[in-house]
Amino acid sequence: MRQQDATNEEFPKEQMPDTPDKSLESWIWDAACSIRGAKDAPKYKEFILPLIFAKRLCDVFDDELNRIAKEVGSRAKAFKLVKHDKRLVRFYLPLEPKNPDDAVSSLIRTLSDTIGEPLTPHLRAIADANPLLKGIIDRVDFNATTHGVRDLDDDRLSNLVEAISAKRLGLADVEPDIIGRSYEYLIRKFAEGSVSSAGEFYTPTEVGFVIARIINPEPGMEIYDPFCGSAGLLVKCEIVLDEKLGARTAMSARSKDSKPADKAVRAPAE
Repeated sequence: MRQQDATNEEFPKEQMPDTPDKSLESWIWDAACSIRGAKDAPKYKEFILPLIFAKRLCDVFDDELNRIAKEVGSRAKAFKLVKHDKRLVRFYLPLEPKNPDDAVSSLIRTLSDTIGEPLTPHLRAIADANPLLKGIIDRVDFNATTHGVRDLDDDRLSNLVEAISAKRLGLADVEPDIIGRSYEYLIRKFAEGSVSSAGEFYTPTEVGFVIARIINPEPGMEIYDPFCGSAGLLVKCEIVLDEKLGARTAMSARSKDSKPADKAVRAPAE
């Protein structure tokens, strides 16, 4: 069975947002505001990014299940097939709603009131099933406490999950670099509240594209960025190459970065 990008296929229940589609910036800002006051502003990304990544993974997984379901007759059969042969999908998610027609992300949205306790194991299970995601979506303990007080209480965490659920992040819904774009926006937005400047962590999008066009990447070219941070420049080189050739292409990108945790936000979910 061949992998392919999802097109305008029918979404499973609970997968379409209840509100009109929002711009990336307003959507992320709503998510950040949902936990305002819980942590210092520059640290919001530590809670927001893993959940955005998880939502992206869930929606892409749904797209692939829908594609397979068209061939085998139902999502229930698609779940069984993918569980048996995980190579059929980009990332296998060990999450299955009671109703197979429900969106995979609905499992996270409908957790109990003590959402912090079951949420962390859910994300760790995804990482365990996908070694490439280790250290990325399982970095945060959403049930962690400091001096006996929850770092992020369940009410705020539930609000954050709902805010992130307002936008669908499937293959045909957002650009492939949605995780990196989210990271860059949060860094830029909250730079004023940080001891470090935003420039330490990412190259502004406009500057990144200028550099990428100066590099003028070619097929098979190897690009090395010793301080890749969020890997924005490497991704933009790929985008420029794709635009030039009119198709997705293979390009080798390497980095030796002093902040591997920041670099991790660009793990592939495309």
